[in-house]
Amino acid sequence: MHTIRLQQPWDLDEWRVRARAALRAGLPPEAIAWDEGNQDVLDFGAAAMPETELASPHRPGPSVPGEFLALAAAVLCHRDRLRHGLLYRLLWRLAEGEPRLLQRATDPDVHRLRELEKSVRRDSHKMKAFVRFRQVPGEPDAFVAWFEPEHYILDRVAPFFARRFAAMRWAILTPYRSACWDAQTLALGPGGKRSDAPADDAQEALWRTYYAHIFNPARLNPRMMRQEMPQKYWKHLPETHALGALIRDAGAVVRAMAERAPQAARRKIPASSARPESPYREDLDAAVRQCRACALWQPATQAVAGEGPADARIMLVGEQPGDEEDLTGRPFVGPAGRLLDRTLEELGIERNALYLTNAVKHFRFQRRGKLRMHVKPGTVHVRSCYRWLDAEIERVRPRIVVCLGATAAQAVLGSASRLSRLRGRWLPLDGERRALVTVHPAAVLRAPAADRDSMLRGFKRDLSLLSAPTESEYPPARARESGAG
Repeated sequence: MHTIRLQQPWDLDEWRVRARAALRAGLPPEAIAWDEGNQDVLDFGAAAMPETELASPHRPGPSVPGEFLALAAAVLCHRDRLRHGLLYRLLWRLAEGEPRLLQRATDPDVHRLRELEKSVRRDSHKMKAFVRFRQVPGEPDAFVAWFEPEHYILDRVAPFFARRFAAMRWAILTPYRSACWDAQTLALGPGGKRSDAPADDAQEALWRTYYAHIFNPARLNPRMMRQEMPQKYWKHLPETHALGALIRDAGAVVRAMAERAPQAARRKIPASSARPESPYREDLDAAVRQCRACALWQPATQAVAGEGPADARIMLVGEQPGDEEDLTGRPFVGPAGRLLDRTLEELGIERNALYLTNAVKHFRFQRRGKLRMHVKPGTVHVRSCYRWLDAEIERVRPRIVVCLGATAAQAVLGSASRLSRLRGRWLPLDGERRALVTVHPAAVLRAPAADRDSMLRGFKRDLSLLSAPTESEYPPARARESGAG
């Protein structure tokens, strides 16, 4: 009997190297005891196996399907102390002439392997759902979360948080391990204690108020609630402190709802004519990056503020950042931005002289496999970003605002603006400022091949109006037509 000790028992690379060496040394599964280092092992006289013996190549290394490695990466994160032996036993069988072993769902080893993988996958999902970051006192852009996973999943899940919260500095502490992200690098280290993380922060009272208002007493189902949000996580979730009272009062609230006099449905929600006050700040870009006014900030990588000279004469307003803009934090750097660059270059217009921004500052998308597909932002997202666009216009004070697409026209001119009626025309804004409406370059790229050249020519014709050498050559401003916002 030989003992193989692992320093990080959840690490696939370490287990893979040790298991491959044992297999090449011809050690059958029953001849190995796997030691997780910090746990007691009932080795029954097992001796630690020397590195030199493990390294002796008595036979070639195995060739295993990629599916096995993917399953092993997950199963190693499980806390089952027999998982290393299970994986090695399956590896041994795959190498000994059972290449289709993983396809036999009724095999006891395969069945157990998939049970462990499913448990780790479920725990990973719960971690993504129930981690709550709390702000570090005195550090406005530093956050810490305490979490107690069921399995060794932090190394596996931490990259998800690095992608989702790429623009902020955070740390996740667990009893066995910690992850730290400084907005550039992900570092993993030893575990911590619950007292190392803040117990509360100023935003949690607001979050509890919001949760209480969206709580639907008519659909109360405590059993299903505990199934989807297990009670072992409740102590770390701020919203659960309000659950007792919400559940207790649910019956009375539902009766009051039933007894309330019926109200006729409103066929149309009236649009607010007043836009929020522009919160002009010296560091506008930093304020935009901290925006949480709508739900788009949660899946997006970061907010994308405008870019260009602070005294630019012309401001171009698009719809929203795309995939590349979301990752780089700069506007108009993706395919649509490259088409815009080529068009401006052909017209002799310097991009560096323009201020480029978007009506909506976060990327709205839908995942299709590994791709993030653009989804048109809704009116609520445009309204949530009014203040940022107003602040950018106030800071830059452009003479001309170019609306690229219907969403930009809605943000600049009003919710009733119609692209087809306003395109290619000079429209008055406040004072001497004027607006020009055209299509978004992304619309040109998405057009059918038969129409693309025609759309590109129209887009170039609209932007050529910006090439007028003096303000006096612009057509006289006309009053907005009814419905133009």
